[in-house]
Amino acid sequence: MIGRGLRVAIIVVALDQLSKYVVLQHFGASACTDRREAVTAFLDLVLTCNRGMSFGLLNTGSAVSVPLFTLAAVAIIGLLIFWLSRVQSELLSTAIGLIIGGAVGNVIDRVHFGGVIDFLYFHVGAWYWPAFNLADSAICVGVVMMLFEGFLGRRHGLQAKQEGDRLP
Repeated sequence: MIGRGLRVAIIVVALDQLSKYVVLQHFGASACTDRREAVTAFLDLVLTCNRGMSFGLLNTGSAVSVPLFTLAAVAIIGLLIFWLSRVQSELLSTAIGLIIGGAVGNVIDRVHFGGVIDFLYFHVGAWYWPAFNLADSAICVGVVMMLFEGFLGRRHGLQAKQEGDRLP
């Protein structure tokens, strides 16, 4: 299953970096800047750089945050690869691959730009969701898949236990 997860991770990294390249080209930029363009009544295309954690948490611009978050992400990626090497479920290996790919895509940004390029900015009226990118989406989908797989695993375990209780 490690091959499946790593293939998913590579695809996510490639699509993430391609999407960020396209956004940079669209805005005629080569680095993180603050740009914004309305696409629909609920979506803006932006170019922004998140030097903090997910959803802009701790986005203070501190010189310590980039190496700190980069090292943390690399450690987490290492743990996920170790976990991936032991996984037997296709769903879980895909989920871990999505998370690894998203984390690697964002680490590449931190190293190259000093922060993560975000470009999708959804809003309804005065309510705005923090800007995000394809890597962030892959991480979120991967986590949801992990939760779903865990729920299915527990359900099948409970069902097997109940069926075992009914055996003569």
